[in-house]
This record gives sequence, C-alpha cells and structure tokens, in this order.
Amino acid sequence: MPRQIKLNGREQTMVRSIGFGQGITGAEILDRMPMSSEDLVDVLNSLIAAGLIETGSMKDSVTSANFAAENYEINPSYSTDLRDVLKRR
Repeated sequence: MPRQIKLNGREQTMVRSIGFGQGITGAEILDRMPMSSEDLVDVLNSLIAAGLIETGSMKDSVTSANFAAENYEINPSYSTDLRDVLKRR
C-alpha cells in the first residue's frame, strides 16, 4: 500500500530546495528560501519529525543556532513518494 504524503507549500518548496542528490546545508537552504530563519527551522523540524528528511548528524531536531551548519538530505525510503507528490503539484 503506497504511503500518503501530504505537504503544504512551504514543505514542498523545502523538499525541492534540498533536492534528491547530495544534500544541502542549512545556510544554502536559507539563501534559496524566501523566509525567516525561524520559519525555516519550523519547516525543517516538521519534515525531520515526519522522517522525510534527515540531518547528516542524525539529529531529531534543529534550532536557530545550529541549523545553518547542518547538512540535510531526503530520506531515501521516501524519495520515490516525495517525487510523486512534487509531480502532482
């Protein structure tokens, strides 16, 4: 049975920014995303909590103080499902 993933607009934009390749640092995401760092941290933490993205250090959450130096990547278990979600938009 396929997973039902529902993402809001900010979450979709975040997944697109991270991409499905090597990953990206929080500082690079902040440069690409037109939102405050506090909002960005909230979106990152919601995606981390859902298991859709992972941090390089395998943290359960990030803070405004440490998100920029962290590396983020799509959880490989969800990559196909996330691609399908982004295609539907």
